[in-house]
Amino acid sequence: MPKHKTLGSVPAGSVPTEIAERASRRIRDYLDRHPEKPDTIEVKMEHGEPSLVLPRQAVVMFAKILAQLAEGEGVSIVPSHAELTTQQAANLLNVSRPYLIGLLDSGDIPHRKVGRHRRVRLADLQEYQRKDDATRRKAADDLGELTQELGLYP
Repeated sequence: MPKHKTLGSVPAGSVPTEIAERASRRIRDYLDRHPEKPDTIEVKMEHGEPSLVLPRQAVVMFAKILAQLAEGEGVSIVPSHAELTTQQAANLLNVSRPYLIGLLDSGDIPHRKVGRHRRVRLADLQEYQRKDDATRRKAADDLGELTQELGLYP
């Protein structure tokens, strides 16, 4: 994604994976022990500095970032209002660009035109992905029920 659209990035392999894995695991363990509360999480700092109070969702996102870094992957933070090119959007959905263009032309994913080029808001792409995932889960559940009804599943 273009530099002006990212809030920040960490290149693949630039963080020791064992450090990222240990930090990710500690955060996940804490979140697992406290599944719903608190809404904010206090993080103690070293060298007598005052602790930080972070929103729970920020800590959850931080754990996800660390998990990617632990796998040696790079991470970029992009605001949900960012607009993507059709190639970037296709890459994010893991589909071909022509397939994505079909989704745009059919109205399944909102977009706008800038000159001859289409732009897709990340938030709209994420919404499409959520709906598509829900549809796929329902189809899989329905297939499982039908398989049981037909006695094809032990």
